[in-house]
Amino acid sequence: METPPAVRARGITRCFDEVVALDGVDLDVEPGRIHGLVGPNGAGKTTLLGLLLGLAAADSGSLHILGAPVGRALAAPEGVAGFVDGPGLYPSLTARQNLAALAALRGGRDARTTAIDDVLDQVGLTDVADDKARGFSLGMRQRLGLAAALLAEPRLLVLDEPSNGLDPAGKKHVHGVLTRLAAEGTAVVLSSHRMDDLEALCSEVTILATGRVVFSGPLSKLAAENGELDYRLLTSDPRAARTLAAGTDGVRVVEGAGEWRGAEALVVCALVPALDELVARLVREGVAIRELAPVVSPLEAAFLTLTQPQEDGR
Repeated sequence: METPPAVRARGITRCFDEVVALDGVDLDVEPGRIHGLVGPNGAGKTTLLGLLLGLAAADSGSLHILGAPVGRALAAPEGVAGFVDGPGLYPSLTARQNLAALAALRGGRDARTTAIDDVLDQVGLTDVADDKARGFSLGMRQRLGLAAALLAEPRLLVLDEPSNGLDPAGKKHVHGVLTRLAAEGTAVVLSSHRMDDLEALCSEVTILATGRVVFSGPLSKLAAENGELDYRLLTSDPRAARTLAAGTDGVRVVEGAGEWRGAEALVVCALVPALDELVARLVREGVAIRELAPVVSPLEAAFLTLTQPQEDGR
């Protein structure tokens, strides 16, 4: 039997008085995928996440979550967990007590001490399990909110800015948890302004602008549609690299690159096939490539291209 999509939305519209927050939004998320939601402030991301969590209902359109239609009732669909605008915690309770209380509100079936200890360990909060939440940093609160969602063993996990306030160790923990969940079949929908996090985690993204979908699909398709990008190139022989770049069809040397991390940098503008040819020429000439990366990531470049016109036209 074919597994239904974790999320299937068609023509979703949601208005607040005269403001159209979502305008005919379509969204598909398959099980086992991490799907990123991107857009400028006011694009409708939080509203869409709220619909997935049952915190609001659409004015029109159809929404199916884990194969079941979602109606007008405001309740978290079965198998869905997560948070929007930060997790709701009890400041006077410890991390462990918070999880026990939140689990009890869901019926108590996941309030077992072993389950609570397990999710605390997953998000790296074992050492502060008996500390009160009021003393937690933003990143620690985010991780505790993720732990609360994991207690529900969700098949769809919905997260709003889960990397907020995380230090490198915290981010590594969270990324590891999300990657593992996806590998086990859980669908994850997350919103973030951190393009590097989305590119590291997501196989697909949806970009919203003024309540409308301006792109939805795999990151590979987004990169292919970007056109020319600027790439920073560090080599063992900057002078030879510049000469080879200037002589490669489809490659344009961008002036004024200067130094990057203490080394002389070369910035070139090219489509991917032309860039591949430049790399091959450098290798043939014995020029070592020490770093080659987009100056602006493909996702960020697409974000700016697809959302700026809408913002300018407001």
